Amino acid sequence: MEDALRPSRTRRETLPYEEGETSAAAQRRQLPEVRLPVHRAFFIAYLVFSLWPLLSTFYYSLFEYTTRNLKTTITFAGWKNYLSVLGIAAGERGYFLSYLGNTLRIWIFNFVPQMLLSLLAAAWLTDNRVRLRGGGVYKIMVYMPNIITAASISLLFCALLSKYGPVMSTLRSMGLIGENADIMQSMWGTSISISMILFWMWYGNTTLLLVAGMIGINPTLYEAADVDGATGNQKFFHITLPLLKPVMLYVLVTSVIGGLQLYDIPALFNVGQGSGYMGGPNDTSTTVTMYIMRLHTTDTGRAAAVSVLLFLITLAISLIFFRVFNGSDEYEQARRERKRRRLARKGGAGND
Repeated sequence: MEDALRPSRTRRETLPYEEGETSAAAQRRQLPEVRLPVHRAFFIAYLVFSLWPLLSTFYYSLFEYTTRNLKTTITFAGWKNYLSVLGIAAGERGYFLSYLGNTLRIWIFNFVPQMLLSLLAAAWLTDNRVRLRGGGVYKIMVYMPNIITAASISLLFCALLSKYGPVMSTLRSMGLIGENADIMQSMWGTSISISMILFWMWYGNTTLLLVAGMIGINPTLYEAADVDGATGNQKFFHITLPLLKPVMLYVLVTSVIGGLQLYDIPALFNVGQGSGYMGGPNDTSTTVTMYIMRLHTTDTGRAAAVSVLLFLITLAISLIFFRVFNGSDEYEQARRERKRRRLARKGGAGND
């Protein structure tokens, strides 16, 4: 009877606790330790899917591939392919530089307004004083174009903006453009149209990334700024932007990688204006990756050389972004703190 009335021992009493240890910590200690070689898996995946293709591309760029009567002849060319695509070799035109200019023009016209408007929208959506109604619906609506396939969007805007499409016909009937106006036959019209499509597709994605970064900022900083009488602009430029640098760096680097590798939108947007991988009008909307696709079926060596040059340019621009964003006082202080901790750990290990 006394045993029945005695309270049963709980799980906390059955676990061997150490001094100052919580129940969750004790339970984790009782579980068998399993160590997975995650770092090994990462390096193997990187070696197979990233480093090896990059090295093989550089290797292919040093050879010249000539196909005659269904027979391919491979000869060592050294740096000849690089000199040819850059227009340095005698009798060669620098197509690479022209297509790189097209690519940068399209990317800049897309990214600059995208970043500015995304910052503005993210500030509105995260400002407690604005209390924007329907913020969740707005986030869904601006992100939806990002989940539509690029092929569908390209063909849709190609039909809308063609010479006799609904947009041009409406503008023509209103007397805003001439009878022979055609965006598809204008270099600037085509470039701005492609940039507008890219802006429409990626504006929502950039906005949500910036919103996530702003939500992670400690709200007590804004409360302290309000106590000190700071204005909205002062809080944005002295609190939000400095603490948003890691997210902005991620957005910039991923944008430049995707922008320099731009292919699907310009290739399909001008599908009726050019031939093959030549973006109209007159090759003025052809990007670097379209040039690579044009070369790889006839001259693998030059295509590989263009790929290596594109990689080096992307790497250089990304390193510039890292240097600019990591050169601030906050990042220098954080770097010194990490260095101090590493030295402290090494000192502790040496003493042991």
